[in-house]
Amino acid sequence: MIDNFWSPVVLSLKVSSVALLVVIISGVLIAKFMKNKKFKGRVVVETILLLPLVLPPTVVGFLLIMIFGLGSPIGQFIESLFNQTVMFTWWAAVIASTVVAFPLMYQSCKTGFSSVDQEIEHAARVDGANEWRVFFFITLPLSYKAIISGAILSFARAIGEFGATLMFAGNLPGKTQTLPTAIYVALESGNTALASLWVIMIIVISFIMLLIASNLKPQ
Repeated sequence: MIDNFWSPVVLSLKVSSVALLVVIISGVLIAKFMKNKKFKGRVVVETILLLPLVLPPTVVGFLLIMIFGLGSPIGQFIESLFNQTVMFTWWAAVIASTVVAFPLMYQSCKTGFSSVDQEIEHAARVDGANEWRVFFFITLPLSYKAIISGAILSFARAIGEFGATLMFAGNLPGKTQTLPTAIYVALESGNTALASLWVIMIIVISFIMLLIASNLKPQ
């Protein structure tokens, strides 16, 4: 009973933590690139970046299968490289969580970077700082609250991901069975007591994350 309870909890925390690391790095870097950039097709690119936020999880799962399945060049390349497909593996759960959590991180970073006074950044450039020094020593410190808030919201979204994970990673106990999928299976099998414990666990984790995020207002 104890092992059955903690296995999906630990797996969800691991998957969400790795996904969080990926979305922090990618969200910050892509938001930096997109900041004040004017180019043809910018609206289309931003729409694509934010699309997982509004797409049904089943659609996201279907697209991931199309991209990483054995019928795609990417899937075939991964299979030839590692002698196995990425589908129904631990990494599939990470990819699904990363995709659905990324828009929250990107949007928070973009908002935080836009709120930084450009006069301060310009003054640093006048003093001889290059763009990366301006970014690391001016933009990031002045928008840290937005970044932390985005990270927390992304983690909460990643740990609650269900549809895309179930389709793309499956529901293998101890391997890809996260909290949401474990709750679904327990409820379907009539084990409402265990499902209730998992529900309480994920509510507590999400509540704490959102409570912290609500106290971090971007400057």
